[in-house]
Amino acid sequence: MKRVDFEIAKKIIKNPSKIAIAVTKDENEKKINLITLEWFMRTSINPPMFAISVGHRRYSYSCLQKFRYFNLCFPSVEMKQTALIAGTTSGRNVNKLDLISESFFSGKLAKLPVFENAVANFECEIFSQIRSGDHTIFIGKVKYSWIGENQNLLLGTEL
Repeated sequence: MKRVDFEIAKKIIKNPSKIAIAVTKDENEKKINLITLEWFMRTSINPPMFAISVGHRRYSYSCLQKFRYFNLCFPSVEMKQTALIAGTTSGRNVNKLDLISESFFSGKLAKLPVFENAVANFECEIFSQIRSGDHTIFIGKVKYSWIGENQNLLLGTEL
C-alpha cells in the first residue's frame, strides 16, 4: 500500500461505476431537464430514499432548487445515447427531451417522464438537502417505483 494523490486514487476506483439519470423540470415547470449522475445512493429503507449530488454550477441544480421533485432513472444498455446526451448537453440552452428518442409516460407524482426502456425509475419528492462543498446533496423520498422488463443496467464505463 502506498500513499498517493487523491486524483490518482480516484481514477483507480472510478470504474466500473453505476450511473443514473435524474429527471426534473425548470423553474417555470415547463421544460424537462435530464442529468447523468455517478454520485447517488440509497439513504433509507423505511421510508425509501435516494440521495443525488449535483454541482452548484449545473443547470439541474437551479431546477432542483425551484422544482422539488425528481425521477431517478437507472438506464438500460439500450439507453446509452440518452445517458450520453443527458451528461454532455446543458439544459440551459436546449430541451434534452427533443434530442432523445426514448419512450416514456408521465409519472404519477409530478408528471415527470418515466422511461420505459429503463431498468428502474423512482419518483421522488425532495425531503431534505445538504450543501457539500461545491455540490448539494438532494435527498428524495420515493413515492412511486417502476421496473422495466429484461433490461441490463448501463454502467458508466460503457459510455
